[in-house]
Formats: sequence, structure tokens, C-alpha cells
Amino acid sequence: MDRDGRRQSAGFGGAYQLTEETPVYVISVAAQLSGLHPQTLRQYDRLGLVSPDRTAGRGRRYSARDIELLRQVQQLSQDEGINLAGIKRIIELENQVAALQSRIAELSTAVDGAAAAMRQREAQVHASYRRDLVPYQDVQQTSALVVWRPKLPTD
Repeated sequence: MDRDGRRQSAGFGGAYQLTEETPVYVISVAAQLSGLHPQTLRQYDRLGLVSPDRTAGRGRRYSARDIELLRQVQQLSQDEGINLAGIKRIIELENQVAALQSRIAELSTAVDGAAAAMRQREAQVHASYRRDLVPYQDVQQTSALVVWRPKLPTD
């Protein structure tokens, strides 16, 4: 893994494994792929709508995910008439929903594991019961009177 948490391939030279989050496109290519002007991409970066990775020389590098996000911003702005502040809020909320869904899945897995451990422990406890004991049964009490008379010895 590199400093940004991306996986490196185990292949020749430790080159990056290309994923949709790998920053590979310079701003001119990203602008062409998204159908926007490079100045628009710079403005979106300043506003925090789409924040590409930076090279050591501070050049922007866009990933396939960034390109898709640029297209989404354009669609929301032009087709839906949403202003940039609204688009930023939508993106933030979508990211928050994705993070919460991930956390729910994580917690669900933890709960399932805890339930399985509890069932296993319960089975161990039940297996440890002594089987030679007779279970206690409550005797019904009645109001009957029993008289006992011993036999007297007859001479």
C-alpha cells in the first residue's frame, strides 16, 4: 500500500494496480473526457466539488471516479438546475450515506459473529449439564388427611 492507501501490484517495478480511483489523467484529458473546460475543473477543485490528487509538483491528476463525478456535477448543474452549493451538499450527503452503509455492514457482520459465539457458548453450557441428576418435580399438595395406625402386637 502507498501513503494514500492504494494497493500496489506485486508485478514488475511495484507499479500501481489501475483501479477506478487511480489518479492518471492530467487536467486537459480530464476536461476532454468530462466535456468541461479545464478552467471549470479548476473552479470545481477550488470549491471542493471534485478534488483530484496532486503530484509532487502540485499538478492535478484525475481518476476515473473523478471523471464520473465531474459528469454528475455537470448533469446536476445543467439538466437539473441545481446550484454549485446544492451540488456540493448532495455529494457530501451521498458520501455520508455510503460511509454509513459501510458501517452498517461492518456492524451487522460483528453482530452475526457475536450471535454465533453466543450460540456456541450456550451449546457448551448445555453440554456441560450433569445427566445423572433427576429433574425436580413439584408435588401437588392436597388437603387429604392420612391416618396411620401401627399394628399392635397380639399376644
